[in-house]
Amino acid sequence: MQELIEKLKSEAGLTDEQAKQAIKTIKNFVVEKFPMLEGAVNNVFGGE
Repeated sequence: MQELIEKLKSEAGLTDEQAKQAIKTIKNFVVEKFPMLEGAVNNVFGGE
């Protein structure tokens, strides 16, 4: 996950907090649209 945060910071110019929020937003969107993938999404992005 840290690798993705660093990539968002370097390539998109996001701050650490913005990158974390972007990942959280994407994670929540995917789980909302595809609830059957929640386990896989949590494995990739970390569960909360």
